[in-house]
Amino acid sequence: LPRGGRAGAGLAGRGAGGGGAGGAGRGRGAGPRDRPAALSAVLVVRSAADVVGNLLVILSVLGNRRPRNAGGRNLFLVSLALADLMVALYPYPLTLVAIFHDGWALGEVHCKASAFVMGLSVIGSVFNITAIAINRYCYICRSVAYHQICRRWHTSLYICLIWLLTLAAVLPNFFMGSLEYDPRIYSCTFIQTASAQYTVAVVVIHFLLPITVVSFCYLRIWLLVLQARKKVKSEPKLRLRPSNIRSFLTMFVVFVIFAICWAPLNCIGLAVAINPEEIAPQVPEGLFVTSYFLAYFNSRLNAIVYGLLNQNFRREYKKIASALWNPRHCFRDASKGSRNLVKVDSL
Repeated sequence: LPRGGRAGAGLAGRGAGGGGAGGAGRGRGAGPRDRPAALSAVLVVRSAADVVGNLLVILSVLGNRRPRNAGGRNLFLVSLALADLMVALYPYPLTLVAIFHDGWALGEVHCKASAFVMGLSVIGSVFNITAIAINRYCYICRSVAYHQICRRWHTSLYICLIWLLTLAAVLPNFFMGSLEYDPRIYSCTFIQTASAQYTVAVVVIHFLLPITVVSFCYLRIWLLVLQARKKVKSEPKLRLRPSNIRSFLTMFVVFVIFAICWAPLNCIGLAVAINPEEIAPQVPEGLFVTSYFLAYFNSRLNAIVYGLLNQNFRREYKKIASALWNPRHCFRDASKGSRNLVKVDSL
């Protein structure tokens, strides 16, 4: 790998040879001259929104006693927010550097590390959303079994398991040589044409299978909700608390947005895996770039969904904003005790 300011040329060339969908090898920074400026502006805004939004979620949950009283279920939200947050703390700044240098200028180690962190973020988000859906399914549809398998200390165990599985899912990329620089998006990322079989496995295991599991869980919950509405008078056991329905709807919207954002990029990956040599060059570069940034745009939407659909999260957001705007007032309120703490609904 060449040293100095043009070190990106070596990685850019390899990304072109490995080729993402649509022919990554068209050279560094392929596209109109105004694309780097536009991408830089988008990345800065996205990074700021990502950091602010996910920190709001983390502070809203950890700064409240409700998660511990609810068996720690809200800690899944913290885990999901951390997965969404990490992509803004390391890969995005390196992408900005690549845009300014019109190529990767930070060496191979940072390239691999950046792509690795991106993989952790993506797969961690998928697995956390799946775990939340399973948790909600057990809590609403299998309440008796839920209290046996989801006790307070179990939540931390499940979150550790999620991240261990995430790590195990991302590590094979190093052996497959699928983490390379893609000049179309100025990022080191997963190259879809590195191995057709591996790309299919990634899409199936990391997207289609979790989507199927989550869809099953939420479908069963929807059926129970509809059943409860019809038979609420004759069968009181089917009655669901409004907070349960509200939190379920919130996480269902999070899942739907995630599926919409990631579906285009995964569909491109499957199409390319069928016949990389013929299909990859036919994928429009604009389509690939748009689908890529749409996928990663998902990471800053969760906090907005929580605020729009959950009034208790809105109250927590206002509390945090008020504390930052007027710290003295916040300390004065805190000295009066914690009786007036706003409760955040459990998942």
